[in-house]
Amino acid sequence: MDITIDPDSATPPYDQVRRRIAELAADGTLAAGTKLPPVRALATDLGLAANTVARAYRELETAGLVETRGRAGTVITARATGTSVQAQRAAQTYVERTRALGIPPETALALVKAALDG
Repeated sequence: MDITIDPDSATPPYDQVRRRIAELAADGTLAAGTKLPPVRALATDLGLAANTVARAYRELETAGLVETRGRAGTVITARATGTSVQAQRAAQTYVERTRALGIPPETALALVKAALDG
């Protein structure tokens, strides 16, 4: 994930993280359903305290731009990307069905691409 913290900025680091994740979601770089790195991992990568990144994630969640799914982690919401909630649900239903059928992810993606091209 392309996040750079400017230590000389008047904007606090947590807000720099929050804004950048929101920008990446809005421009489509982070698609709906994309899992964000764990708080500690991102904090280490950025040279920040874990509480700083946790605050950014909390504020993104309060705004409805991310959703925390327990052990599944924190993911970008459809709202953050402007993607229809119905489209995201359809994708999730497809994933669940293909997993139940034992179809490998690469095959499931190839099926979707073929259907879209057809």
